[in-house]
Order: sequence, then structure tokens, then C-alpha cells
Amino acid sequence: MYASLKTLLSSIVDYAGLFPPAQLNMQQAIANYARDKMSPDSWMLERFVLPASRIDEFEEIIATFSLEKRSLSVILSGNIELELERIQSISDGGKIAIAALEFPPLPPTDIESIFPNLSAGVDKFFEIPPDADLEAYLSALQYTGAFAKIRTGGVTAEAFPSKTHLSHYIIAFAEAQIPFKATAGLHHPLLGEYRLTYESQSDSARMYGFLNVAILAALAYWQKTTQEEAIALLGESSLDNFIFTEDSIRWRDRILTLSEIETARKNFFKSFGSCSFQEPINDLKQLKLLN
Repeated sequence: MYASLKTLLSSIVDYAGLFPPAQLNMQQAIANYARDKMSPDSWMLERFVLPASRIDEFEEIIATFSLEKRSLSVILSGNIELELERIQSISDGGKIAIAALEFPPLPPTDIESIFPNLSAGVDKFFEIPPDADLEAYLSALQYTGAFAKIRTGGVTAEAFPSKTHLSHYIIAFAEAQIPFKATAGLHHPLLGEYRLTYESQSDSARMYGFLNVAILAALAYWQKTTQEEAIALLGESSLDNFIFTEDSIRWRDRILTLSEIETARKNFFKSFGSCSFQEPINDLKQLKLLN
């Protein structure tokens, strides 16, 4: 694998096997994560995504696994105050490392009031609804130094934002210097028509590629793309317009150096959540981008 591509994709997948469409039970999801953490492809795998409501179940089952790295991204949902207290209690115990907190859609004013009370050293992602007043959220996130979270798909065709919408959000985050993560729908490297669930009779929809999104994020971070170009990049369904080398990635006439890719990943596009780790790996191998 080219160094440029490995830099682009290092620690990029947050494993969300508990969530649709996989929706595995806790035992199986943890087993998959433990297996993949020991695999040659583990360099692509980052956190285990866990609903705050299932922390007790996770603690009980994780004790049966010899998994050294238990880095969690915890999704809050209902009573945020109580959930944060529970998260703090397991963090204080030292058994589990809470690497990130993911908040449900909240009003921008709530973000500003919650953030100062959160522990340092943990990434905080606040989901921005697709129909939100983006400027209000950008102001709130800039004020706190928090990160954004956006949905790039789901289990229905309507859950996928338009290319115009998604590119606008990514460029806006770059201009405001707000790091972000994506969730849902990014199982495959390139844009394509894929089944929405793993059911045999599942409908299909056009799903975005994680290569498209990651490369766009890096170009946007370095202000190397226009809105029109960003839309075109999200619409790429083959590798024809991409060139990967050891020290750069090129899309059409836009070039990202190795150091630019590394900085953009570190400071801007943090990760994407996927209920499958094997699908991204297998597809990269089919494209001969991964051995």
C-alpha cells in the first residue's frame, strides 16, 4: 500500500457493529472488534462505538476478552447528565479508556453550556442535523472548541444527503476550522449503488465512498477545492481520476502531499463510523489498493 493512502486511512474506522444495518449483539460485536484489532489491517481501526445505555452490558462481556486496547466512543442519548456521570465512573476505574463522546442533535445554546463541564482529553462530537441552521452550529462549535458529527447515510435512501449538501458542510467545517467525523453509509471506498441493509430483499441506494469523503476533506482543509469540484469529487465512482503514489494523492489536477494528508487527518477529518470493518477492507483489496 502506498504511504499516502495509508496515511489517509490510518485509524479512520470507528467500529459500530452494534448499530444498523449490522446490529450485532454485544458478544459478537466485541468479538469482531477484538479479532480485527489483532489483524494485519488493524492500523485502519480506531474506536469501538458504544451506546451509553449499554455500558453495563459492555463491562460484563468485555471482561471475558483479552483485549488490551478498549478505546471507546460513547454515544449519549437520553438523560445526558446521568449518562455522563456513569461514563465518568468507569473512566475513574481505569479499566476502559473513553476516547470520545458523541452527542445527539442539541440546540447550539445547549452545546455552549454543556461543553465547559466535560472532561479534558476526550474528543467531543456534536451531531448537526441535516436541516440545521449551520451558521449557528458553527458559531457554537468554534466557541467551545468541540467537534462536529454529520450523517452520510443510513438504512433508507432518504437518509443520504445530496452531494451539494454534504460538500457544503465539509467545506464550511474547513473554513471554520472545526474537526468532524462522519457516520453511517460509508462502507465502501467509492460512490456506488449498494444494498441499504444486509437483508436479501433490501432496497439499494447510491452510497458515498469513504475515499471520496476523506480526500475531499483533505482538499477542503487546505483550501484546494471549490464547491463545484467538491460535488464532482463526491460523485466519483471509479479510480480513473485518482493517482496514488508514495508521497502524494492526486485527483484530477489537485494534489495532496504526504504531509498535507497527515495534517488534514490529524486536525480535521477524524474518522467515520461503520457497522462493518471487513467491508471497507475487502473493497480496498478488490480495488488493489490494499494487499
